[in-house]
Parts: sequence; C-alpha cells; structure tokens
Amino acid sequence: MSVGPIKKKDKETGRMIPTGGYWIQVNQKLPTGRLTRHREQSTLWTKRDAKQREREIRNQITSGTYKGKEERKQIPTLEKFSEEFMKNYAAVNNKPSEVLSKQSRLDNHLIPKFGRVRIDEIKAREVADFRSDLLLKQNLKPGTVNNILTVLKKMLDYAAEMEIIEKVPRIKLLPVDKPDFDFFTFDEAKRLLEAAKYNQEWYDMIYFAIRTGLRYGELCELRWKDIDLVEGTMRVSRNFTKGSVVTRKNRDAYTVPLSDETVRLLKRHRHLKGELVFSKPDGGRHIHRRFDVALRRICRKAGLREVGPHVLRHTFGSHLAMKGVPLLWIKELMGHKDINSTLKYAHLMPDVKREAIAVLDGPMKYLRQYYDNSEAN
Repeated sequence: MSVGPIKKKDKETGRMIPTGGYWIQVNQKLPTGRLTRHREQSTLWTKRDAKQREREIRNQITSGTYKGKEERKQIPTLEKFSEEFMKNYAAVNNKPSEVLSKQSRLDNHLIPKFGRVRIDEIKAREVADFRSDLLLKQNLKPGTVNNILTVLKKMLDYAAEMEIIEKVPRIKLLPVDKPDFDFFTFDEAKRLLEAAKYNQEWYDMIYFAIRTGLRYGELCELRWKDIDLVEGTMRVSRNFTKGSVVTRKNRDAYTVPLSDETVRLLKRHRHLKGELVFSKPDGGRHIHRRFDVALRRICRKAGLREVGPHVLRHTFGSHLAMKGVPLLWIKELMGHKDINSTLKYAHLMPDVKREAIAVLDGPMKYLRQYYDNSEAN
C-alpha cells in the first residue's frame, strides 16, 4: 500500500485511529536503475491529494526530474519560516506596532493552523478552508479575517521572493462593508465642550482635537516644537501607539494652518511642564485609556452618546464638509494619503453640489439680464 491515513495509538483502547491527513510511500527505480524510496506526509492532504502527490513523484522519477527527499527537507515549515519573516522582513519594513500585530496574528491563528506544515504545501484549498473556519467557526469579523490572511500572503510572497517556493497560492479576501462613522453635529460639539469645562486639560484637548482632526496618538505626542504660534501653523510628524513613538499612520509629515481661536487657546494653554503640549501635571503623557474614560464621562454629562476619541477626528472632517470646504482641502487638512479616505465626508455636502451644478446656469442668466437691460434702454 503506497497511500494511507495518518494514525496514532489511542491510549485507552490501544487501537490505531486516524488523526487527519495522509502519508505516501513510493518505491521505484531511477532511470539509472538504482532503487529509490520516498515517504512523506501532510495533515492537510485528503486521500485525493495524497494520490495526486504520489503520481507527481512517480512522474518525476520516470522523467529524471526527481529532486529527492533530502532537497525537499530544506523547505521550512510555516512556524520555522515565520522567524525569518519577522526578523528580515517585518522588523525592517514595518513600524513597531505593525510588527506586534503581525506576531499576534501568527501566534494566535497562523501557527496553530499551519505551524507544522511546509510552506510549499499551503495551497488555495487549505487557505479557503482556513478562511471558512475563521469566519464561521471562530466567528471573527471579515475585516479581522482579512488581516490574518494578509499576513499569510505577505509571508508566502516573501518566501517566493527569496526563491524558497516557486508559486504563491491565490488568497482571496472577504468583501468588507465600508464602516459607518460617527460625528458630533455643531450643536452636539458645543454641548460637549460646555460639559468639559470642569477640567481645563480635557477641555483644551477636546477643543483642539475637534478643530484640528488629529488622531489621539498624534494629539498626545504633539510637542511645542511642532507649533508655530506666530505663523499659526502645526506640523504633524509623529504618533504614539502601543508604548512607542513612531511615524504617523501614513508616514508622511504634513503642516497645516491653525484657526485664530485655536492659536489663542494654545497661548492660554502654554505651560512649562515639559515638551508635550497636552500632558499630566507632572509633564507625563496622557494614556489612551485615561482620556477615553474622561471623554465618555463628559459625553454622559452632556447628555450625548458615549464615543471614543476617534469620533473627534471625524467631527473635524464632517464640520469642514458641512461648511462647504472642498474635499481636496479636507484631504490635506486631515493628512489623508489618498482621496478615498476623504470621500466618506462627501455626502455631507449636498448644498455645495447643488451650487456647483448651478454654475452651468450662470452664462444664461447673465445673457438674459444683458438683453433685458438692452431692451429697456
């Protein structure tokens, strides 16, 4: 028998029971006449897969292209290759927060599933089964599943780039609905600020976030050297996340103007506690959790729904759109990398669209007025 299920001995009954997957064994003469023996197994194979692999090996031996068992052993398992991937790719190309995210997805999902499998044995069928398990059995959200699959694809792409494997299987991501975003109306923002006046630090942070659209990591890492109170500008270049100061989300730094009221707030807020614009009394950094709790408390006090800090950023973009600011300007003011991130605010500009299309009537109105005046004269 050259194909059979992988089995192990049951401790209670002493019987051999299948554990999943198949082994193959091929005994065949090479073209030189020497007998070669080949045995391998995979927990991912079905019986059909195992028979297909057996035929491939026999054909390779017959055609003289058989590489031998020892050469195949050089292809690492996913768990082994993940060490090289994290060291030589992730640590070099990704931010510390992204490295942590990749390692977490490896430890919690990819290694438990494919850790002992050679990376050349991970095919489209195995990926499809894995995707279904994550979505249906583990009840993960489509976006979370896509993040895990993206790490797997990046690993296999890197393996192909390093010429460890010849082909990368197709990894299809799940469709994801565009997430809804929340924001405060002008009236709600006014009520929020009124409720925050009991604590000057929180008031200033909330006001500044609503008027600049900074992410929380950018807000709590903002330093006085980034502010020009004479010119009324601010440079955004860093972000604080997961205990580390890194470049901002889109990497590129950008400079934006500040409104006169925002400049006056900063002048009043000016302190000597340290380099951070917004900080604790001892000059230390406000942690995300502390500000999040304070913001939700202020929301309750104002009679508003409880939200997280990122809603303040959406409020900034939404207010600009409702005031008729062009989307390209909003893109620059919010530091978006591409216009697609800004398009979410487009639906808040219905009057601007109507005014824009009304421009087409401009010349006709002008001519009609011109002829009316001519007839009157």
